[in-house]
Amino acid sequence: MDDSSLTWVDGALTTIDQRGLPHEARELRLSTVDEVIEAIRTLAVRGAPAIGIAGAFGVVIAARAHTVDGAIDTARVEAEAERIAAARPTAVNLAWAVRRVLTKVGAGAQAMLDEALAMVAEDSRVNRAAATHAADLVQRLRPGRPLRLLTHCNTGRLATSAFGTAIGALRVLAERGAVTEVLIDETRPLLQGARLTAWELAEAGIPHRLTIDSAAAWAMATGQVDCVLVGADRITANGDVANKIGTYGLALAARHHGIPFIVVAPESTRDPNTATGGQIVVEQRAADEVTGFGGVSTAPSGTEVFNPAFDVTPAELVTAVVTECGVVYSNGESRGDNASRDIAAIARELYGQGWMAGTAGNISVRAGERAIVTGSGLSKGELTAADMVTVRVADSAPLPDQTRKPSAETTIHTAVYRTRPAGAVVHVHPPYATTLATLTGAADAVTTLRITDFELIKGLGSPDPAAIDIPIFPNWPDVPRIGADIERYLRENPDAPPVLGIAGHGITTWGENLSQARDRAECLEALCELVARTGRRTAFAASTDDSTVAPGTAAPRATALEIGLR
Repeated sequence: MDDSSLTWVDGALTTIDQRGLPHEARELRLSTVDEVIEAIRTLAVRGAPAIGIAGAFGVVIAARAHTVDGAIDTARVEAEAERIAAARPTAVNLAWAVRRVLTKVGAGAQAMLDEALAMVAEDSRVNRAAATHAADLVQRLRPGRPLRLLTHCNTGRLATSAFGTAIGALRVLAERGAVTEVLIDETRPLLQGARLTAWELAEAGIPHRLTIDSAAAWAMATGQVDCVLVGADRITANGDVANKIGTYGLALAARHHGIPFIVVAPESTRDPNTATGGQIVVEQRAADEVTGFGGVSTAPSGTEVFNPAFDVTPAELVTAVVTECGVVYSNGESRGDNASRDIAAIARELYGQGWMAGTAGNISVRAGERAIVTGSGLSKGELTAADMVTVRVADSAPLPDQTRKPSAETTIHTAVYRTRPAGAVVHVHPPYATTLATLTGAADAVTTLRITDFELIKGLGSPDPAAIDIPIFPNWPDVPRIGADIERYLRENPDAPPVLGIAGHGITTWGENLSQARDRAECLEALCELVARTGRRTAFAASTDDSTVAPGTAAPRATALEIGLR
């Protein structure tokens, strides 16, 4: 069943009142900002994507209420938007969705409504894509047999607008005939698993059993769980995951028993502006959710309560984070926004070596169709995970709502990602390699630095272990033009090594992961130092290359500098 659980009808947002489930599926109609906020706070509407969409429609309702003769009172709408965004602080989707619709305020209430409706349609596509990627991953990790799966809280169409994230993955696996049974945590204290997930799985015809939260670890210990699938309310830059309280304990138990722990969430749940889970504001909820249930008191009067709505699972306990872009973090490798921490650490290390002096140099890691790159104009010796920027590989454009601008050399990184199956790129200014690149380079043509007969050549991924031809590109003032030159060259030279130079502007290396990209930069610098220290004579050979020349101009003479043992 893919019908949206959130619809716009006659000027109001309509949805299922989740407080009534599983016994009563009553419709909830929200036509004022106060009603939207109350629905979010009382969990009538819940689940990170769902409250984000509800918040977006809340801004639309505010705009319609504060429009007179076609003119929107922007100040009042912005004030209402702030109230909506504050309704539940932990889930990043709420503030994200509110900001997204608010950007259309200048175009009028109809444009804002169109944006909110587009978000509903987008959410359905995103959820199905993320769910499919997650199902594929589960079957790669646990191949060849029907699966016993465990999930926590509710991540289905009630928590989104359609299909679901982690539950969406369960549905895809069930459609493939790959599910033996789903074990559902009841999810104390409000029983979202018992009330909502059990209802959704029954609706979908997926076999399941309900268990108390504290039995999950024992189920793993007794071989009843092959994989854990959960959602997320926020994923920080270092890969920490905020989700419904109880998730952290599941991750600890899964790690102890060697069971994959997979987080399925939309890209909008990833928050590159929050460095770690320690910065997340965890919502504390009312005491009566713990001291009683259904109006019946179960604890002595006046009992003090600790009732966090969420916990934060450290990145190292997460097997994989999966979004509509695919697996963006896996098995502790430097993938996706989790790489921000690793990028910052390596940048500080290379700064200490003098290779990224001041603000020079940049590092990136690919995350599906996006890349995480160091921010512009920042000292690499003080870089933190919060100083990264997410950009699209396709066009180098940064994603919206980020506090930093991407490094000026981002187009160099994305040129590599568009032409090579690289996982990381390092652009640095080590002294010996930069000097040789500068001596070899030309102002207006690609040249070649050829090094032969040194053992270190093997470490640079050259097809010929005895020789390597390193392209050296002109240092155009227009940096995107450098990126365009590099992309064209790499497409035309599929066997080119994973290293290049830019005259007067350092070297760029890449690899399957961040460690390999850094190692190649270090290997190239060591090789160039050997060349300089051995004082080998050089030979020049003439060649031409008009790939970087503007139309209508003569092709300049380019030089190939060959260095080796004589």
